[in-house]
Amino acid sequence: MSFYVERKVIRKIPGTVIGAVPLPKPKLIEGFGTRALVGEICEKKDVSSVLLVTDETIYSLNLHEKIVNALDKHGIKYTIFHEISSEPTIDIVDKGRNIAMECKAEAVVALGGGSVLDSSKIIAAGAKHPHFSIKHYLRKFALAEGGSLPMITIPTTAGTGAECTVGAVVKGEDGTKNSTVVIGLDIMSVILDSELLINAPESITTWCAIDALSHGLEGLLADVDSDEEDIRKSRECVRLIFKNLPILLDDPQNVEARQATLLAAHYGGNAINTQLAGYVHAFAHSIGALYHIPHGKAIAWCLIPVVESQEYMRYEKLAELAKYCDVADEEDAVETASDKLILALEKLLEECGLEKGCDLINKDDYDKLTKMIDADSINYSPSRTLTDNEIRMLLDRIRRGF
Repeated sequence: MSFYVERKVIRKIPGTVIGAVPLPKPKLIEGFGTRALVGEICEKKDVSSVLLVTDETIYSLNLHEKIVNALDKHGIKYTIFHEISSEPTIDIVDKGRNIAMECKAEAVVALGGGSVLDSSKIIAAGAKHPHFSIKHYLRKFALAEGGSLPMITIPTTAGTGAECTVGAVVKGEDGTKNSTVVIGLDIMSVILDSELLINAPESITTWCAIDALSHGLEGLLADVDSDEEDIRKSRECVRLIFKNLPILLDDPQNVEARQATLLAAHYGGNAINTQLAGYVHAFAHSIGALYHIPHGKAIAWCLIPVVESQEYMRYEKLAELAKYCDVADEEDAVETASDKLILALEKLLEECGLEKGCDLINKDDYDKLTKMIDADSINYSPSRTLTDNEIRMLLDRIRRGF
């Protein structure tokens, strides 16, 4: 059986499986400076000792101080672990787990981007279950029976949605990235604090926002059963980015727009949990890994070509999204509204300054990239299965520009 036929047969399985995974139901706290509420949250939950996990950059910028002051105010003991790197290894995560056990942490506070948040999930699960080797969490599905240590997650970027997702990515001993789903994760609170983003570089703001938008869009296109609330959140994710990213490109200090993009990213995280991503991510993961391109920018190059390859199968969903986002009129025909959404995406990417085409892609790498994309696509339930020839054609279009 060819990979294409096999993939087509099992296409819906990832969506079915993810639907069976129990999801955390954190309390959502939003607002400028709201990380100062961490001490109050811990006191109400009778938490007396926490491990605060972050990275060296955030630590050096003292963005953790408001949290520390809040913990001091409420008499909560804390230990700070700030050794998480942009590509965390299992050894670093294991060190964090051991420190959590040594300080008898009753909760984990995670302050950072996707790497910090992902690492903290495994630290929280591993500290609650010390009888498991940390390698247990390199499995595709890692069960934390009885739950993890409770977590408070505080994202410092508006893109990944990792503050609420059950997935985590860390490097194994051989340097290979391992993606796992932590079953039983206990995220008790998510804090969306726009103060943490107010001075973010434009490139981080831009490509994180495009990543968030792609989560909502791909979630809507995925061939999975979604309830109305998940559909609403994914649509709102896209709408919020369409509305607020252009504002931030002109006015980076706009607090309301910062807060809105954080919420969009959070809704995008919900889409990952409940609807999965799709071929946009399979392409972007593979291209980004081979050519060391930041994830959000790789997403931007792949977004329109890959979505258009599925457009005819999802005209109605794209049309509904276009009307929801006010880029199409209610009286527009389905195909017209769908096309208007693609045009709106093109305009947004142009406003972001995306170069026309990714000239880093080498045609000699197409076979290698195709195998990588095929392998990554197994994680999703896209609306259709692409043949290897279609993948090569899309790679050519991404290289030349949409």
